Amino acid sequence: MELSDITHFLAVAEAGGISHASKRLHTVQSNVSTHIKALEDELGVELFRRHARGMALTNAGEAFLPYAERITALLREATQVVGDEAEPTGTLAIGSMETTAGLRLPDVLAAFAAACPRVDFTLATGTTAELIDMVTDRRLDGAFVCGPIENDSLTTDLAFVEELVLLTAQRHTEISEVFGAPTRMLVFRNGCSYRARLQQIFTEQGVDPQVLEFGSLEGILGCVAADMGVSLLPAGVVSASQRATLLRMHPLPPMRARVETVFVRRADAALSPAMAQFLRELQRADTPVVLRSVAP
Repeated sequence: MELSDITHFLAVAEAGGISHASKRLHTVQSNVSTHIKALEDELGVELFRRHARGMALTNAGEAFLPYAERITALLREATQVVGDEAEPTGTLAIGSMETTAGLRLPDVLAAFAAACPRVDFTLATGTTAELIDMVTDRRLDGAFVCGPIENDSLTTDLAFVEELVLLTAQRHTEISEVFGAPTRMLVFRNGCSYRARLQQIFTEQGVDPQVLEFGSLEGILGCVAADMGVSLLPAGVVSASQRATLLRMHPLPPMRARVETVFVRRADAALSPAMAQFLRELQRADTPVVLRSVAP
């Protein structure tokens, strides 16, 4: 089985057809077709179903897809590990909760980019659940998520400790004003640990709020400032916001307010030069970074 066949298979699966895949691969359509046929002949199954608008994966193709992704991820990882350690090259894909990306990472990312100009770096944001899945599936090399995490396949390091606060519009001097009336909780989509914690607080208060989901931190902050509802966010994020004067932070009991942000990587993944440099930049950051191992 040729790696080039797998590369062409992934391109067609992502693009949904040979025409678009050939443009992404900068080759002719006949070359893409040849690679797909070679792979199908070797496996003895059809990987794609042809239709008027392009191509879709068959059941066999769907089954083969995660293995193809894993093979290419392992090759990329191996290439990075044996690369020139004096100047890291290759790619580094990091994930982060949006709150962490905006508050904690800008200086770290700038320092890493300056130290590793030949590394193609990407940052993806998502919920804790989404990011863990992406690290587990090798779509990300590591991610900042809300701890604690219990997953034997992951290496977990404590990175930051945040203080969570209940957030309302400035006019609400007492949080009981919100709990005592019909209200909304303004949150990220399912899989966000802050959302789960806020839902638990409402449940304990015997309140069943309307849920409004947002795709961005700024959307949540803006709508809380407009008195559309309540949210739960790190105090540092709120203080750094341009809308801070329009918001009121309500403290929580210490045991509930303290939340750990941890950095997770696959336990079976070798430490590439690029990842090693990224971790060094984290430790050098002005923002306190703990980076100590946490027992699973």
